[in-house]
Amino acid sequence: MQPQRQFDHSHTTPPTPVTPSSDHPIIRSSDHLNDVTRAMNNMYRYTRYVYDASRKYYLLGRDRMINELRARPGEIVIEVGCGTARNLIQMARLYPQAKFYGLDASEEMLKTAQESIDRAGLTDQIKIAHGFAQNFDPAAMFDIAPGSIDKIVFSYALSMIPPWQESLDHALTLIKPALPATPAGPAQVGGSVHIVDFGSQEGLPKWFRAFLFWWLDLFGVHFRPELPVYVRTLSSKNFKPMITTGLKGYYWLAEIRR
Repeated sequence: MQPQRQFDHSHTTPPTPVTPSSDHPIIRSSDHLNDVTRAMNNMYRYTRYVYDASRKYYLLGRDRMINELRARPGEIVIEVGCGTARNLIQMARLYPQAKFYGLDASEEMLKTAQESIDRAGLTDQIKIAHGFAQNFDPAAMFDIAPGSIDKIVFSYALSMIPPWQESLDHALTLIKPALPATPAGPAQVGGSVHIVDFGSQEGLPKWFRAFLFWWLDLFGVHFRPELPVYVRTLSSKNFKPMITTGLKGYYWLAEIRR
């Protein structure tokens, strides 16, 4: 039985483009290939071919997050750190009337992502671009109007992003604001940010926890105990954070609403 969620009220580098190996060009926003991109390209140049097959065994909780996303028709959803587009494709199939966008720091991963999107026949529903979590511009990258983003997703991404707080804060500035009803129209529901990432493993054997964190560290992935702590403080900034865990603390999920 999954634990119930409860609200916790205690709360530049320009993006660079990719040249894909398909007929559908990936949107680009700069010609500058910075150190982060080079490092990500080196990491995933070959592992991108086996990424989905290997990560399904330990990037747990992703499908639960997708099922709980509840994207409505016409909503705009952006995944930060979309990788191979595995999640974007899953979301697009589950919510066929929503619009999906993804960005990633690795051009190599985006090549695989575009190929996967093409094979799935979802090129009209999913658009991807090269960009950085802490400063991406949805208007420049995807022609998305300011204040119109309904949901932003971080799936095992913040544990890989050194400026994780800056990236999360940036996402929170981009989601749709909640607006009260006026004589001219009904109230507007605010947007939300959704996170799934590695938890503290508190219910699992200590040897497993030590091995997992050691192994993840080899790939530049780090458990960040300060991240859920920071999410809880967002209630003081007029957000509504909601946190839950799964599989004895293996992963945690958050929904942060306006």
